[in-house]
Amino acid sequence: MKLKTAVLIAGPTASGKSALAMKLAEQVGGEIVNADSMQVYRELRVLTARPGEADEVRVPHHLYGFMSAAEACSAGIWAAHAARAMQEIEARGRVPILVGGTGLYFRALVDGLSPIPDVPAEITAAVRAEVAQAGPGAHKLLQAADPKLAEAIAPSDKQRIARGIEVKRATGKPLSAWQALPPEPLVAGDFLKAVLVPSRDFLYRRIDFRFRHMVREGALDEVEALMALDLDPSLPLMKALGLRPLMAHLRGEISLEEAVLLGQAESRRYAKRQETWFRTQMISWNRLIAQDLESLEASFFSLIDDFGLTGA
Repeated sequence: MKLKTAVLIAGPTASGKSALAMKLAEQVGGEIVNADSMQVYRELRVLTARPGEADEVRVPHHLYGFMSAAEACSAGIWAAHAARAMQEIEARGRVPILVGGTGLYFRALVDGLSPIPDVPAEITAAVRAEVAQAGPGAHKLLQAADPKLAEAIAPSDKQRIARGIEVKRATGKPLSAWQALPPEPLVAGDFLKAVLVPSRDFLYRRIDFRFRHMVREGALDEVEALMALDLDPSLPLMKALGLRPLMAHLRGEISLEEAVLLGQAESRRYAKRQETWFRTQMISWNRLIAQDLESLEASFFSLIDDFGLTGA
């Protein structure tokens, strides 16, 4: 799909990318598309730092909270939705602005993924049930279906195990063979790609502050409601940052302060992994290095000016 232009903003958690996207959207007549793997789910608006309702009124937002926690959103599924959203935004004469911290989502969209056919829902459901029933023996099922893939997947990763089995069953070809095929980008165009790189001390302070703020703003109520759904712990949303320690607190296993400290530490570790991905996997993107929000914003809008988008 060929598009005229778009702005892609990546950055670690709590780096201020959503605020930049909002400001840019208001300046250039843009609409924001989510590129964060946790913010696609509707159940944890506060804990996943999804935009608030007031922000959604100010600027149109897309692909936030559009899936249930009981579902698994892959990079391929997201990229297909994102490509359609970008096309629709451009058709309205507006600018697509993608923002998020999931590097694999951006890669799936602009670089492409291997052309793996869709798996019928009934096969997916049947395989997921088999994997759940097999328990610790599920990895042996994958070894039989796709030995090469099994070498790269941990026995505890039930979701990826099921994916490998269902693709082989649906297509007759191992997932590892599909993955070896050349990728097919979903969109192309004149895209501005920016990665925010705030200083680590500054970022970690923001992470710690924000996690406490989320707890004060209702994250515990969200977590309690999610626990009541009794979902499969291997589902993507069940791995949201800070979720497990807050669940442990609600079960009476640790204090709230312990849960907050664990949630903050988990978020800092994740930000470090994000930074590594952006540095090693998004080499061609513009890296905006800054010590604080003010200098980060200045660098970003200078890049926007150079791109010729301001005032569009």
